[in-house]
Amino acid sequence: MEFVVGTRNTHKLEELTRILAPLVPGLVLLPATGEGPEEDGQSFSENALIKARAAFADSGVASIADDSGLVVDALNGEPGIHSARYAGTGIDSDNTALVLDKMKGEVARSARFVCAAALVSPHGEMVVERSWEGTLAQQPAGGGGFGYDPIFTPLGMSHTAAELESAAKDELSHRGQAFRALAVHLAEMTSAHSGVE
Repeated sequence: MEFVVGTRNTHKLEELTRILAPLVPGLVLLPATGEGPEEDGQSFSENALIKARAAFADSGVASIADDSGLVVDALNGEPGIHSARYAGTGIDSDNTALVLDKMKGEVARSARFVCAAALVSPHGEMVVERSWEGTLAQQPAGGGGFGYDPIFTPLGMSHTAAELESAAKDELSHRGQAFRALAVHLAEMTSAHSGVE
């Protein structure tokens, strides 16, 4: 069964395929092709639904989307829902550099990744939210992952998310947790769809 993913981020599409394919037999993920919606929600959940609704309205196909970001306690929750465009350039390395600059000299470095995963289909809407606790590294490390992965050290670990193998990251990450929770519903839809045919 096909689902449209409300993103143009190829890294995210690859990650979602890795997470969902083993859990949802026959799953095919297609990138959104319509105009990207204005993400003017006040929370991760609201923005995830905005993206999934737009993808569904454009394609007519059941759509999934997520909104995720880094929440830093010492920065009063920044960058939060503004994570992707925090530095104003849309470039990952600029965003991470800005966070590290603002955190200079800060001892309390607790942070978390948050992901809201949304599903919009002819049967209705749903959204689940999960988080991944950790701390901010003093400097970037690792060449894997994307976004803020090089400066996020998961709780109980001594290396960053960007230093994890993809499978290990998918198992632990906020996005992995959220989409595994959503996968139960995707699998039910796929099974019902297969039964009809």
